[in-house]
Order: sequence, then structure tokens, then C-alpha cells
Amino acid sequence: MSDPNVLDRAALAPYLEANIPGFSGLAAIEKFKSGQSNPTYLLTAASGRYVLRAKPAGQLLKSAHQVDREFKVMSALAGTAVPVPAMLHLSAEDSPIGRLFYVMEFIDGRIFWNPALPEARDNDERADIYDAMNETLAALHAVDAGAVGLADFGRPGSYFARQLARWTSQYRASETGTVADMDRLISWLGTHMPVEDGRVSLVHGDYRLDNLIFAPDRPRIIAVLDWELSTLGHPFADLAYQCMQWRLPHASGFRGLGGIDRTALGLPSEQAYVAAYCRRRGLDGIGDWTFFLAFSFFRLAAICQGVYKRALDGNASNPEKARTYGEAVKLLSHLAAKLIDGSL
Repeated sequence: MSDPNVLDRAALAPYLEANIPGFSGLAAIEKFKSGQSNPTYLLTAASGRYVLRAKPAGQLLKSAHQVDREFKVMSALAGTAVPVPAMLHLSAEDSPIGRLFYVMEFIDGRIFWNPALPEARDNDERADIYDAMNETLAALHAVDAGAVGLADFGRPGSYFARQLARWTSQYRASETGTVADMDRLISWLGTHMPVEDGRVSLVHGDYRLDNLIFAPDRPRIIAVLDWELSTLGHPFADLAYQCMQWRLPHASGFRGLGGIDRTALGLPSEQAYVAAYCRRRGLDGIGDWTFFLAFSFFRLAAICQGVYKRALDGNASNPEKARTYGEAVKLLSHLAAKLIDGSL
């Protein structure tokens, strides 16, 4: 059986030359090892380097892997204060690789995979990297979605209620066994839904350190990647999702900031990070913070369950790594249970 993640260069090359101005001489296709949702490839051609991002092969969950939404939102954000790669082409479903994909420019810079930032030059750079993340997130939430053509990018209002329903459905569709903490979390979220406050912004949906590219020589973000989960939603969902990092154990597959001496490394506390965001957005503070954090744990657990199910079904982007995600669901839901009990 052929590997569905291997692309046919002979079939792809003439298509790209016909559809991307200036593209010529496709010489190599290399799949990036990172990423579990949508397989992503480095294209090396005579005309330069490019990135191709595709839907996975095989049977997919409804509403998942919408790479066309990534293409739309990054196209719309060009020229705003949120840095994104240039979008070059979006294919149809009946493309030469048999599924939808898009091609964007290759951005050469630094990606930090460890939130403790061991490769940073000093504590000041670590602090500046986190501040740049904070600044860009606040800038994203300040974008006027209507002005950039994204007024129809999601339904405003009732964001958390709709997201809870969506991800509960996704979780149940990919469920492979009972996880008691997950069942309890779903119930708790349903009975602790915050009062609708009318806040609506463009949200990234997976805003974290390793989805950002920094300039090679300074702590400035030059590209925000992986917009598959972006929509019109509540800005605090993005902030809480990123702040999970402070509570996830460093000695785990998530490599969070839990259990390390953050002060010694010059890293901000969760409270300081949230305060900086509030200052940039003109907010006095954030209520219902436990709910927003618990929801973030739940949604990530639901995503991990989907990855795990795809591994069992044989169509994960990185099958070996994906099989570990079953344990991640248990870890995340257990941490969320501790959070709502007040012990995390």
C-alpha cells in the first residue's frame, strides 16, 4: 500500500507551474515532521522554496481539516498588524494529489518548540519573546473582521455554547473508550457557561509558541501559522488556550511551563501575561477565568482524541506520535478536573 502522505512530484510540478506565477522546476518535496492535523510540506524548486499544506488522506470528521479557511483568513490578514505568509494558490478538491491544498510562501526564521526557551540568548530575550506573543495576540483581537472581508467567518455570539456542542460532538464521534474526567468536564462546562458579554473578534484557535515564526536576529514575530481553527469568536478563548502553557507539566509531551523555575528564566507569570494583554486591550480584568481555562483543556483534549482515532484508523499525519495522544486526553481532562476543583 502506498503512503498517502507521499506526494507525486511528477503530477504536482506541472500543476504548480500553471497555477502559481513564477513557479518553476520543482526539485524536491519534504514533509515536515511536526503537525498532526494537516500534512505540511516544504517544496524546493528552481524558483525558490514554498510550503504546501493539505487535507489529510482518508475519511475525515465533518467540519475538520478546513485548510481553505486557513487560506481565506491569512489572505485577509495580509497588510494588517498580524504577520502572515503570502498566500499563493488554493486548489480544488480534485487536485493532482486527490484532495484540497494550498501553497504559501516559505518564511525563514526561528520556531521555538520548548516554552522554556533554552536557545534564547538571555532572560531579557525570553521576556521579549513572550511579550511579542502577547502583543501579536492583542493585535489579532483588535482586527476589524468586517474591514478585512471576514464578516462571514463565523457566527457572532454564543461562542462557548456553540464550541462546547461542536467539540463534544467531535469527541463523541472519535471516542475510543470512556474517560470519566472528560465526561465530568463536559457536564461541568455545560452548567458553568458564562453570561454572554457580546465580545466578538477574530480568534486563531491554536495560538501557541510553536505556531509562531520569529525573526532570525531579534524577538519579533514575522509569521503566525496554523489557522485551521480560526473563526469569529470570543477573544478570551485564545488567551486562555495560550495560558494553559503555564499549567501543563514540562515533563510531558506538551512541554508546558509547569514544574520549571519560570522566575529564574525571566519568564512572565500567568497573572503578568494576562495583565499585559488586558492593558493592551483596555480591559480592567477577566472574570470566569476558571471556565475559560477549563474549556481550553477540554477542547485540546477533544482535538487529541481525534488525532488518536486517526492513528488507529491509519491516516494520521504522524502515526507514531499520534498514538500517544490517547494518553494525552486522560492527562488534559485530569488537569481540568483539578482546575475546577481548585487544586491546579
